[in-house]
Amino acid sequence: MLAGAAVVLLTGQIGLSEALAAINVDVLVLLFGMFVLGQALEWSGYLSHLSYRLFKRAPSADVLVLAVIFGSAVASALLMNDTLAVIGTPVMLLLSRKHGVSAKMLLLALAFSITLGSVVSPIGNPQNLLVALHSGLSDPFGSFLRFLLLPTLVNLILTFLLLRHFYPGEFHSRPLRHEKEPLEDERMARWAKIGLLIVVALVLVKLAIAALHLPFDFPLTWVALAGALPVLLLSRRRLQVLKRVDWPTLVFFAAMFVLVQSVWLTGFFQSLLTQFRLDVAALPVIFGVSVVLSQFISNVPLVALYLPLLAQVHASAVAYLALAAASTIAGNLFILGAASNVIIVQNAESRGHEGLTFWEFARIGVPLTALNVAVYWLFLGFAG
Repeated sequence: MLAGAAVVLLTGQIGLSEALAAINVDVLVLLFGMFVLGQALEWSGYLSHLSYRLFKRAPSADVLVLAVIFGSAVASALLMNDTLAVIGTPVMLLLSRKHGVSAKMLLLALAFSITLGSVVSPIGNPQNLLVALHSGLSDPFGSFLRFLLLPTLVNLILTFLLLRHFYPGEFHSRPLRHEKEPLEDERMARWAKIGLLIVVALVLVKLAIAALHLPFDFPLTWVALAGALPVLLLSRRRLQVLKRVDWPTLVFFAAMFVLVQSVWLTGFFQSLLTQFRLDVAALPVIFGVSVVLSQFISNVPLVALYLPLLAQVHASAVAYLALAAASTIAGNLFILGAASNVIIVQNAESRGHEGLTFWEFARIGVPLTALNVAVYWLFLGFAG
């Protein structure tokens, strides 16, 4: 990604000022804050302690994977999918070591479930937030839940069944033995726990602000920074934590923003939508365009392009919700389809795990995305 960004800069495809303006600082700050908190949670041992409390009642691999899928989905709807990608990756690797379950299968379960879970909330991911802000929905949280909750539950069950099909040997009947992990650094664990509670509390405040239509709000970057502050300000090991932040992933995203903006400036993808005179409010067009083009220009720019087109034709609420769902589940097709996928793969590799290859992800992601599209299309078509 860095090489691609360098090429478009050196060949003049994008100017330096345009490249700097293309870098989404809010996303980088959000990831930095969550990386700091996630590192402190893991390093102190509190993340292992917390995972024991969450999964100790799972008697078998089947129940464990179901708990991972549905627990991650619910948390993703509240804390945003990228946040869960940061915090959830070390938990999946820990569960793999403790119970002898494939790490790749658990990482895929995490990736697919946080993508699907984020569909049902206007703050589950950045593209949903754009839809909520520009669609004119009077009750975004209520609308997302009413139209998208049931098909999302169906798709989560399909995710479990598909993983079970592709990894039959991992769903053994042997009982799981759960052992409580001791805290490795009680002082850091205290600050990390406080940071995590701050993140959850601020997310709940944002939910209340949206539900009550209050005239004030604050950006998600504040949530991440507030969660990281106890570690950065009060921990004696703050410099060690900063050294272990996943800086390569932050560089990856900065370069990606530059490269995607360069492609955007060519106008190629914008012209495709107008050249064929498509009915931009039709569900087949929304799902087809969103899933395909999100692989090339990312789902957030795709949604930013598509929203004005829906506004021009005075599209229904169902069309806007279809755009949110389609652009989000595009992340289940390939690794590069969602930022959260990249975070999971990079995060796993930074911890010495071999990670997921493109084809390992795609062999499950392609059929899963086809099923996801069919389910959301069916439910939204019936609702419309």
